[in-house]
Amino acid sequence: MSMKRTNVYADPEDLALIKEAARRRGIPEAEIIREGIHLAAMANRVWDAPLDWPTFEGSGEPVTKDEVRAEVVRRTDR
Repeated sequence: MSMKRTNVYADPEDLALIKEAARRRGIPEAEIIREGIHLAAMANRVWDAPLDWPTFEGSGEPVTKDEVRAEVVRRTDR
């Protein structure tokens, strides 16, 4: 994966926490910062299409795990 260099400003307290975590984990501080950037990017991603969550029709009464699994299997076998 190719990477691009950038500069950011960070609180000294956050940088100290990153430095300590990197020391504990035995990895470069930059790796922790890259992980944080990736998490922030994914948390703010906008998907092109809506998620297709299954819906269930019923009486409103609680259902068992087995009933949910059976319905999910039934809908995915289409």
